[in-house]
Amino acid sequence: MLAFTHMATDAAAGAEIQLKPARTSMAAPRGPTGPPRLATVVDREKTCPLLLRVFTKIGGHHTVEDFAIRGKEPKDEVQIYTWRDATLRELTDLMKEVAPAARKRDARLSFAFVYPDRRGRNVIRNVGMTYVGSTSRRGDDHRTLAELSFQTGDFLDVAIYN
Repeated sequence: MLAFTHMATDAAAGAEIQLKPARTSMAAPRGPTGPPRLATVVDREKTCPLLLRVFTKIGGHHTVEDFAIRGKEPKDEVQIYTWRDATLRELTDLMKEVAPAARKRDARLSFAFVYPDRRGRNVIRNVGMTYVGSTSRRGDDHRTLAELSFQTGDFLDVAIYN
């Protein structure tokens, strides 16, 4: 279900960005194992939402170094309260409300999780792409945070391409 990506190099910063399909922890694997599971439905009336810290950037993703020092994350932060069953389309619609560049008809939004690996170093993992002006709902619109192995405390980095 997850698309595997490769190692990429940020030419401007000369830094290597690790793009991984899923991270593992000592306790249990984070990504899906075995046959696909049915999506869990969250009762949004009874379940407390989680805080999702979203960092936006026009033209590309932030680098790992931008998140290196806790408390000195990039300034372009949006805080969203949402649930694990939120889709990338829902997040795209929220981003359109706060980021004027995301409202353009030909805009594409690329989503990536930022989280610490087992050694405590941050990694960035691309998780999906949505197309703002698309009526056919192509891309990863239907994918949920839970399906993408989001864990509470992960950051969401959104690159806005026009």
